[in-house]
Amino acid sequence: MNAAYSVEVIASEGVGDDETAMRRSVLRPGSLMTGFDAPFTHVRTLHDVWESALERHAKEKCLGTRGGEPTSAPGAYAFNTFEDVGRERAALSAAFAAFGIRAGAKVGLYSINCPEWVSLESAMTRSSVVSVPLYDTLGPDAVKFICNHAELVAVACSTAVLPTMLECLPQCPTVKFIIVYGGRGAGSGPNSQSQAAAGSGARLVTFEECLEIGAKNPVPPTPPAPDALCTICYTSGTTGEPKGVMLTHRNLISNAAGYACDLDISPADCHISYLPLAHIYERVTMLVVLFNGASVGFFRGDVLGLLDDIAALKPTIFCSVPRLLNRIYDKVNAGVREGSVVTQKLFQWAYASKKQALERGQKPNAFFERLVFSKLRDKLGGRVRYMSTGSAPISPEVMEFLRICFGGIVFEGYGMTESACVISKTVASDFTTGHVGAPAPCCEIKLVDVKEMKYTARDVPYPRGEVCVRGPSVFVGYYKSKAQTDEVVDPDGWLHTGDIGTWLPGGRLKIIDRKKNIFKLAQGEYVAPEKIENIYARNKFVAQSFVYGDSLQAFLVAVVVPDEEVLVPWAKERGLMSSSSSGKPTTTFAALCALPQVKQHLLKSMIHTGQEGGLKGFEQIRAVFVASEPFSVENGLITPTFKLKRPQALERYGKEIKAMYADATSN
Repeated sequence: MNAAYSVEVIASEGVGDDETAMRRSVLRPGSLMTGFDAPFTHVRTLHDVWESALERHAKEKCLGTRGGEPTSAPGAYAFNTFEDVGRERAALSAAFAAFGIRAGAKVGLYSINCPEWVSLESAMTRSSVVSVPLYDTLGPDAVKFICNHAELVAVACSTAVLPTMLECLPQCPTVKFIIVYGGRGAGSGPNSQSQAAAGSGARLVTFEECLEIGAKNPVPPTPPAPDALCTICYTSGTTGEPKGVMLTHRNLISNAAGYACDLDISPADCHISYLPLAHIYERVTMLVVLFNGASVGFFRGDVLGLLDDIAALKPTIFCSVPRLLNRIYDKVNAGVREGSVVTQKLFQWAYASKKQALERGQKPNAFFERLVFSKLRDKLGGRVRYMSTGSAPISPEVMEFLRICFGGIVFEGYGMTESACVISKTVASDFTTGHVGAPAPCCEIKLVDVKEMKYTARDVPYPRGEVCVRGPSVFVGYYKSKAQTDEVVDPDGWLHTGDIGTWLPGGRLKIIDRKKNIFKLAQGEYVAPEKIENIYARNKFVAQSFVYGDSLQAFLVAVVVPDEEVLVPWAKERGLMSSSSSGKPTTTFAALCALPQVKQHLLKSMIHTGQEGGLKGFEQIRAVFVASEPFSVENGLITPTFKLKRPQALERYGKEIKAMYADATSN
């Protein structure tokens, strides 16, 4: 394709010998987007977003929930309206004033996604209060750190996490108010907890009590300025303590404008909210959706019930992550393989036909759409027209599969909390895969040499280097840490992402490596384990992996958690699982993972995947330990955003890693 998606622009400071010229979106080559286009140029803060949405969409559906347990099928969604949310917003804002929570004060939001979270955050924008979201999966140590580091004066939380909050409260002296709401889970209710809160010098009030207090004591808004601090988002620390990313209203508005400038979202649309609102990806998506008057339906709290929630909600907007999309891909393909020969051939013909049509810009075959793909679309409610993936790399095969099987517009975004979400994203007119699109209209991007990894702006056929981004969406710094800020933002305002990219034809960005977490093997080669793990993740047997290299050794080893749904059928076919007389398996998954045949098969299969993925010889693992327990937030091996905690993984599997090196070097 010869289309251009970004253009080179010479920066005022010129172009250095160790970098590429910066590139901008073809949609905004002259100047970067700092806010929404006309007629919404007056919308410059999140307070303005709500005022505008409430004025234009008062009677439209806004926030919806389902009752019942998270994995049951209780029925339809019930929605409030924008007008309802507006009343709650004004009352909660007034309650803040009654509690003495003034402009600039910091308030935590600690729960799963729910309407109360959104209403409280909207009230904070009306009062110029700074929101500090906390993942509902955080344990006491992280909660205490954030409460004290941010000096929170109040925390709004669900009954599900209230026990954790109360456990932390004696060590959080700045927290004077706990606002409790229903959330999604069990809990004895706030009344029995009030005394515990009071014992720590805090007042516990319910969400409903706040509404009553605010309704009796109304106050006018205290509008924030565009450059006022809006939120502090604590990134999940994979090494050390979490860092507080400070984002202003201008940061978020400019990114939302860039995110949505080529999308056509209206009150007819509906978004399924299940990715944590503590993550910037879901946060900015929510901002864009509600600003345009679309509705939001919340999942009930368990991803096992997510597809049932989606079937009931019938969303038009589905934002997800590779972790879930890979499972959808695997399940559909497994279903095809288990079908008859006719079913398999029909799917292959339909897939090939639609792929060719999309590549040529033609309309897909109506027969195949009705007979094959409509059934797949129905799995996601049948109405999805925007599907996005972000937060981690997705394989080109899965991206192509989603576009072909589910229809609509499927785009991949690349970004980070420090850029207020999107840095680049693909566009509807580009069917190619294996890249993250062009710069968002609010950003400009350049690549800078990383000499120790042999990536330079002069590489052929395409320049390579560390992705650096600049623009109105780039954060103002890490809270209380100028030194850490200066490590990633240079004097010219460029944010150094730590990702390695290359410019493809048409000005598309491809992420090819990771600068951070690199280590050197004994013979001097630099290795980026995240790149290797992402390639091994394409293997159907691999659910999770931890690649490690000892600097005194010349090769890599890995700890791998296999996909139980794939490994067990494979093992049964080879007689590796014992069964009772009734046919029920008696071999546990842990026992299966300990079998040498499983270890040998996984190692061989992963090496083959690595070869297909272009790994060099020294980037391939030489030994593997098969772990039956998944890496999880609960066991401390991954962050709430599913990033591997390498130091903790090394500590957990140190004995096994040492044994792998000993065995491999002795053979």
